[in-house]
Amino acid sequence: MDGNVRKNIKAGLKVAIILKKDQRSGILTDGVVKDILTNSPNHPHGIKVRLESGQIGRVSKIEENNL
Repeated sequence: MDGNVRKNIKAGLKVAIILKKDQRSGILTDGVVKDILTNSPNHPHGIKVRLESGQIGRVSKIEENNL
């Protein structure tokens, strides 16, 4: 699934995000979505979310085992 489309992302979904500080390196952070922060239906850099850990970043990957 595409992390650039808001309708693909729901609270409780396991995702990998890129934190602001990791944008240059591309390091991914895994977690579970708590809140969706982007209001537009899509975003070219990924939908911005808050994880249950409190970290905020843009969705890079949606984990396959969410089904």
